[in-house]
Amino acid sequence: MSKDCDKLMLELKKGTKMVVMLAPSFVVNFDYPEIITMLKDLGFDKAVELTFGAKVVNHEYHRQLKKTKTLLISTVCPGIATTIKSQLPQYEKNLARIVSPMVATARICKKIYPKHKVVFISPCYNKIQEAKEFDSIDFVIGMDELVELFKQYKVKPKNNPKARFDKFYNDYTKIYPTSGGLSKTANLKGIIRPDEVMVIDGIADVIKFLKHPDKKIRFLDATFCIGSCIGGPLQNPNLTLEQKKKRVIDYVNHAMHESIPETAKGIMKQAKGIKLTY
Repeated sequence: MSKDCDKLMLELKKGTKMVVMLAPSFVVNFDYPEIITMLKDLGFDKAVELTFGAKVVNHEYHRQLKKTKTLLISTVCPGIATTIKSQLPQYEKNLARIVSPMVATARICKKIYPKHKVVFISPCYNKIQEAKEFDSIDFVIGMDELVELFKQYKVKPKNNPKARFDKFYNDYTKIYPTSGGLSKTANLKGIIRPDEVMVIDGIADVIKFLKHPDKKIRFLDATFCIGSCIGGPLQNPNLTLEQKKKRVIDYVNHAMHESIPETAKGIMKQAKGIKLTY
């Protein structure tokens, strides 16, 4: 495990108050709601999901697409932005420059939990690097490292059906970590035609498209990994992509019927004043 993982556990053992952020792709590795109790048993004070951050970010995409007539390239995946800047700099001007749900959620956490350290559990190396570039995130470790921490500290799943994320709950954006999750949830009807949106997962195909673009495309919803975040290299290697996608869809369907306290739901005023662009 990384030095960051060791530093994180040292802080948890000291009793430092921490809020841990999970992307909804966590269901590739863990069951819900057991994961909430496991995180609390490991020492985290609060556990939140990036789904509300995704909703907030969607509002900014909606706003930009409403006024932009040229190609806009999504920046929810840091691997896309990095690759374009290094390999296809002619498209740098087309990047949305909107922060990811991870960064948006971290900034909201700093606002709501000012005395807590913020931790992100990442499905990939690109997001680990992204997290280290923003001072709103204090620690970042891989999903695979969380699996190992649970083993090392003998944290086992417990049956607690009442366990819930503490804040920022949002149901429909739980589909975000699958291919096209952004464009499916950003309420783009009436803003952009379906044939003006291109969804591509897998950096090779993204590059191929940009080298020979379809001129009618106004929005490129792109992710570095095949399958989007559920296909990240730090995710469960024992499941096929279809099995991973099914776990996310099952999670979304469960969320639609879940009873959630009003205090746990994300509301837009919590994001007031949060900077969403860079």
